[in-house]
Amino acid sequence: MDPASQTHCVLLLDLPANALGGIDLLSFTTTPRFKGVKNLPPGLHFVFAASDSSLSVRHGAWFYVSPGSGPPQVFIKRWNPQNEDLVAETSQTELLKWKANLGALWKDGLTPYRQTVHASDTAEDDSVEESSDWVQLTSRISQSLLTRICGLNPDHWALTSASSAAQDLENIPGLEASNSFLHPEKELRFFPVDLKQTWREGATGRERTEAAQDRSWALGNLIEKHGISKDPRSRDFEILGELQFCFLMVLTLNNNSCLEQWMRLLGLLLTCQTAVKERFHLFLELLKTLRLQLAHCGDMDASMFDMNEHGGGFLRPLLQRFRKGLDDFDGKRKSDIIDEFDDLQDFLQKEFGWQMDDSYVKRGMLELEDGEQVEMDMNGADEDDESGDFAPTVVELTPAQLKQLNGSNVNGSLSDESEEEADLDGMDTRY
Repeated sequence: MDPASQTHCVLLLDLPANALGGIDLLSFTTTPRFKGVKNLPPGLHFVFAASDSSLSVRHGAWFYVSPGSGPPQVFIKRWNPQNEDLVAETSQTELLKWKANLGALWKDGLTPYRQTVHASDTAEDDSVEESSDWVQLTSRISQSLLTRICGLNPDHWALTSASSAAQDLENIPGLEASNSFLHPEKELRFFPVDLKQTWREGATGRERTEAAQDRSWALGNLIEKHGISKDPRSRDFEILGELQFCFLMVLTLNNNSCLEQWMRLLGLLLTCQTAVKERFHLFLELLKTLRLQLAHCGDMDASMFDMNEHGGGFLRPLLQRFRKGLDDFDGKRKSDIIDEFDDLQDFLQKEFGWQMDDSYVKRGMLELEDGEQVEMDMNGADEDDESGDFAPTVVELTPAQLKQLNGSNVNGSLSDESEEEADLDGMDTRY
């Protein structure tokens, strides 16, 4: 569809000159004439602003442009300089006034919607490609998901850089609740992911061990208890929608709580094995989404997630573990998900130099600039190999500990065993 044929727009009013503004994946510095963005395509969009482009708190809001050939949709957001907040215009008088004067603003006050800054007017293909990325990056974000996380405020699902989930808030002793300037103004209602307990209540022994190694039960329990969709397939994809939401809020707002939740969700999803078979379509789309997200990691301010971090940070071990789990995947869909993982692996190797297999040197001599040679180890290389510091060890238990473990009288068995050993010691070794 020709962008020029779209007559929907969003007004960003009262922004100071040289403020930071943005829509979707594009951020820019405002000018005195800037009043908003026109030619909006249908679908979800996210606008954000800050008083300047430094490390000030950013404020943003989601809104939805309905498809169809109805009248132009006009969304009005206003910058409040006293609170430095982006608020929705709710006065009907103001709404009618700005809609009536839209024609005077259309040519010089509104900038066309695009997702790249062109060096020349001939780079139209880049704009189409980047715009397609936004559609894919928000493919599972729904209006109901935004309401669950941000609260019921249609077409102004708002949050800031400081918004946080309850589990990410620091408990500061002696801090009164009235000191609201030290607290985020909004709590984000994320899925309650707890990676420290991934088994059912009352589980003991082997069940807890298996649930800690394969977190499929925890994933299923999370989706069934906290998903809001009535359709089972749609309920599965809610967790992917939250993953997309969190990544984009890190990308645009530098929101640290969203970064923590993004890492928790990946820590849950990429440590599942049984669920890959039961929820195949979820994991297939997860790998596609993750590859596209990682392609945009370089766009984050202040390198909130450094893909070139030594060892790949937290993500590389998770992906290695997930790939090993696919070896036990014996279904007919195995080739599809392995092909998708291979595409992700090829991308990571090409873009960031990651080696996802074990065919690399874990220890060797490194020659420094002055010619000195030192022996270097690859940190964490043995983590999934059960070698080195992660190798299993045999622990000798005392009789009391054995009794507690087995719940039986082990003294008799120990004495019997000792008598047998004594008999063996007394045997003639010639026989």
